[in-house]
Amino acid sequence: MNHIDIDEFAQTEEERMSELVLTPQAATRAPAPIAIELRGLTKRYGSFTAVEDVSLDVSAGQVLGLLGPNGAGKTTTIKMMAGLVTPTAGTARLGGYDIGRQRSRAVQQIGAVLEGSRNVYWSLSAWQNLLYFGRLKGLRGAEIKPRAERLLRELELWDRRAEPVGGFSRGMQQKVAIAAALVTDPPIVLLDEPTIGLDVEAARTVRQWVDRLAREEGKTVILTTHQLAMAEELTDRVAVIRGGRIITDLPTADLLDRYIEDRFDVEVSGTVQVSGAAVEPLPAKIATEYPIDSVNGRTFIHLPSSDQDALHAVLAHLHDSSVSVLSVNRVRPSLEDVFVSLVKGG
Repeated sequence: MNHIDIDEFAQTEEERMSELVLTPQAATRAPAPIAIELRGLTKRYGSFTAVEDVSLDVSAGQVLGLLGPNGAGKTTTIKMMAGLVTPTAGTARLGGYDIGRQRSRAVQQIGAVLEGSRNVYWSLSAWQNLLYFGRLKGLRGAEIKPRAERLLRELELWDRRAEPVGGFSRGMQQKVAIAAALVTDPPIVLLDEPTIGLDVEAARTVRQWVDRLAREEGKTVILTTHQLAMAEELTDRVAVIRGGRIITDLPTADLLDRYIEDRFDVEVSGTVQVSGAAVEPLPAKIATEYPIDSVNGRTFIHLPSSDQDALHAVLAHLHDSSVSVLSVNRVRPSLEDVFVSLVKGG
């Protein structure tokens, strides 16, 4: 392990990093119903407007997916909330504290992992990083060490805890950054593309954490990600930002329901085989009248409407042909389908 005095390092860095203090120590009052309150948040760089008039309320314990294409203003919004970028106009309140007027108190409410940023010190080991950020944020060693060990073990970094982070892969560095954000047990967690650079198993661990943070520990989470399947799985609510403005803000289920289609898909067992004019195992009448897809061993019959008589007729034909029906579903789009429609102006 590098021989670095953590207390001395923290003391010399404390003034520079004080505005990024992310500990819940000061939060002694009961949690407010609204954990995050944004009002008219705007950021301009000269004539360019990166974020314009963003207003959001996020309840305690809620997971909000802040989604948008590259350059839409997601990261700028997150950085304004974290106190790293000063808004041109508007306010952000975290746990009831105004980031502009009560900066120190406000940033004590959050833990943040920022996409594309150096979230940890590469010259320190993973263990030293967690001890440093924990002590910088007001915790004692007795509080930090068990949390740090648990996080590093869950991220499979415990055996390499003494190695400098600068020698880690991009994915391992991201793991350390996530652990550093969570080591103080903050009530609000800001995750800007947290799974970038992670392998499949580590990304699954992060998804499980996000779910646990909100469902079991009551934390408020804002998540930006291009992995829309993950967003659909984890979020209670989705806000889509395009061109710096929020264009939709709805509970995830309600957003998907708005794009539900008035037709059915019938899934049957077996894979469609075309032999001459015959399509097996489906009866010819169905194969010639309805679009059929076979994907990854799953076969779907696409009915053009939700007409009950047509559906019953298809099911009867399948039964007479001894074809097993696995499911009948009203066509529901994925979050990715809805997102693409929204950002293209749908």
